[in-house]
Amino acid sequence: MAAQRRRRGRWPLYVAAGFLALAALVPGLGHAVYAGAQKAAHTPVPAVPVPTAAVPATTVVRPALPVPALPLAPQPAFGAYLHYDSLGVARMAGLSRWLNGAQLRVGHTYLPGDLWSNIEGEPRFLDVWAAWRRERDDRMLVLNVPMMERNEEGLSDDEVRALLRRGAAGEFDGHYRRLAERLVALGVPDTVLVLGWEMNGTTYTHRCGPDPEAWKAYWNRIVTAMRSVTGQQFRFDFAPSRGRDAIPWTECYPGDATVDIIGMDSYDQPQGLSFEGQVTEPYGLQDHVDFAKEHGKPISYPEWGLFRNGDNAEYMRRMLAWIDEHKPLYHTITDYCPHGVWQCRRNPQAAEVYRSVLSGPTGPLPLPLPTPVLTPQPAPVSPPPPNCSPLDLGDWVEYWLGGRVCIRSDWWSRIW
Repeated sequence: MAAQRRRRGRWPLYVAAGFLALAALVPGLGHAVYAGAQKAAHTPVPAVPVPTAAVPATTVVRPALPVPALPLAPQPAFGAYLHYDSLGVARMAGLSRWLNGAQLRVGHTYLPGDLWSNIEGEPRFLDVWAAWRRERDDRMLVLNVPMMERNEEGLSDDEVRALLRRGAAGEFDGHYRRLAERLVALGVPDTVLVLGWEMNGTTYTHRCGPDPEAWKAYWNRIVTAMRSVTGQQFRFDFAPSRGRDAIPWTECYPGDATVDIIGMDSYDQPQGLSFEGQVTEPYGLQDHVDFAKEHGKPISYPEWGLFRNGDNAEYMRRMLAWIDEHKPLYHTITDYCPHGVWQCRRNPQAAEVYRSVLSGPTGPLPLPLPTPVLTPQPAPVSPPPPNCSPLDLGDWVEYWLGGRVCIRSDWWSRIW
């Protein structure tokens, strides 16, 4: 190699200027193409070449590792109140089909509030609800529990006050202990219990207004009695109706030790009140969220739906957006007229909104694979033949020749 470099140092101009002529006259002068796959080495260069635009080879650059599935933000568990007995269970399959296969993870029912024996869970319909809950680990049974018998008989404030004080003294503890034992025996010890719902209104005998202090003491007695049962994992949901109603619901709050969830029943009422008004009114939706945050509790919406403002698609859109933003532990629409969307045909516009938002699978979805990136790659370069040194003749000459050329290191020995 040293001798070769010296000779090339003496005749650089001769080699550069005379190479093309020598290539035609001297046998043994080799040339090699560095671009392409040896096509130029075997194909004669045309007398009148027609240049074409060079198209660089491309390769698809794929991720080095598989892209893992990334779950979306978890969506609240949801369902609907469809009926209190076995019909409610049977109808869930139909609602799921209407929602294009969406999984209803919440079953919601009510204990009758007529007799203590029914509040204890004697009705056979609880067996059906428990069986539905046990079918899947991710399901939730929500059970509204009255705090008094004769719960919808319109008792006077004086009668209610006397009953609340009897309850606060422990007279009714046994009824709730038996209910707890019944739920544990049915295999649903983690039931969510909406105890004494809408206590801030006037509808029920278990209302708070006649004696808030007695009401809170009574709530705490019930929770203590039910938690005393071996195997229980109950969660207790304190769920007033939205707004002030007969008494501010904050005055009925029994304390963080016995409340696991702070819920709210919220219907589209009164007539003419906008959704923004429902958010900002005293003891409304915003106050509910703020109160729960202050107490470190999750929220829920055990009852919600249409009401005084008819088929209100805007309410439905805004309420579902509110739920999506604030992520309650669960929510269940009341699905019968005038509140509902599936079993009530009076509300087709709101039903379409509900269906469009909640249809389809609710589980995490994988991210799509990224679009392949096309990166231009240089053409493969063939190694030079043995004993061959490349010549740099410039891009223009190499283009017409179809590639770079080289001179064999022993070419002069073939001349002299």
